[in-house]
Amino acid sequence: MAAPTPPDLLEALLAGSVAVQVLHNGTLADGSTCDLRLQDGVVVEVAAPQSLSVSDGSLDLTGYVITAAGAEAHAHLDKALSVGASAPPSNAPEAGYGNLHHAIEQWRLISAGADEENYHRRAKAAALELLSNGVTAVRSHCNLIDGDHPFVGLRALVRVREELRDVMDIEIAILPAPWSPTADIAGAMDAGADIVGGCPHLSEDPEAELDRLVELAHRFGVGIDIHADEQLTPTMLSVRSLAHHVMSKPIPGTVTAGHCVSLGVLEEPMLAEVVAELAAAGVGVVTLPITNLYLQGWEHPVATPRGLTAVRALLDGGVTLAAGGDNIRDPFNPVGRADPLETASLLVVAGHLTVEESMQAVTVGGRRVMGLPEAGPTVGLVADLLACKGTSLADVVARGPGDRVVLHAGRVVSTSVSRTVVAGRSA
Repeated sequence: MAAPTPPDLLEALLAGSVAVQVLHNGTLADGSTCDLRLQDGVVVEVAAPQSLSVSDGSLDLTGYVITAAGAEAHAHLDKALSVGASAPPSNAPEAGYGNLHHAIEQWRLISAGADEENYHRRAKAAALELLSNGVTAVRSHCNLIDGDHPFVGLRALVRVREELRDVMDIEIAILPAPWSPTADIAGAMDAGADIVGGCPHLSEDPEAELDRLVELAHRFGVGIDIHADEQLTPTMLSVRSLAHHVMSKPIPGTVTAGHCVSLGVLEEPMLAEVVAELAAAGVGVVTLPITNLYLQGWEHPVATPRGLTAVRALLDGGVTLAAGGDNIRDPFNPVGRADPLETASLLVVAGHLTVEESMQAVTVGGRRVMGLPEAGPTVGLVADLLACKGTSLADVVARGPGDRVVLHAGRVVSTSVSRTVVAGRSA
């Protein structure tokens, strides 16, 4: 057994002053135990446990399960942690409490009174919370703000992206409303947004709005990531229109659709047809269980439908499936722990995926839709890794343990240790 990593070395590793060279005795998702050698931010060797030499750059992970780091493919850092920023509404059904349109109105009220520092403080706190839970790659949507200062939130997120560049990859998708001026969307791209987003299904003319967004993606030579069909009506299929756009004229960059809730209520054989088109077009889908389970179904008090996309059909049909935590304690979701293990657990419970499939969605799938190189404890992959204290992958997803070590490009960027309780006393 490798010698435990002393606290002073762990601090040096976290500070980046000592490079991680070897991870000892970690448990992989298949239950096997191994040593990993890292070099230049990449896994270069997977060896038998205790076989690689111990050095100042060694980290003992005995009792930890090692996976790829989390990839949050659909966040809203600009909205995060704002749930207490306005007076809570009545919980009466007629008030529309909890549904999507009510949340949109609540956010418009909150954003009207938020300055750049408010956005920056909340966004950075949420990003660091994601990092501490094992997320090293984030795609955050960022609303264009109504009025004379549309880029307030965007400027804050650009600052956060730069400030955290050494510890996590942050990508910004600008999120205009259907009524946002096209000039403002173009201005946001010039101001630092990475890709084009939008919500065609909220427009009075969804097809025209999607046409506008696709044209902007072509104009700026970037990818596109739309909020698609975030409702329980099977006839709303803007995601299918997106696939037709791509097959007609490929979009530069990644093509992604988040939510796609209507696919979850679409019946065969139409579902199979749409899934096949998404796979052929290379459209990645991001499912967002916590927010859609909260927002959808309020009008169905009996036999409430699940607010999820058709995760099993998409996986079986060869579509790249990612999963995200979406909103973190804001009007669209009053809870959420910024934890990929929470998202994976919800996919097991609500989506009926296996533990392994769920973890793939919050790690490998997320990086794929973001266009990032694959990461994980495999030779040749990027050393963006998450080590959680536990006995198996199923154990880790079930418990969401607090003891975690997070690596980004082979460097330790976060460590956390939970308290244990013995005989009623914390230790």
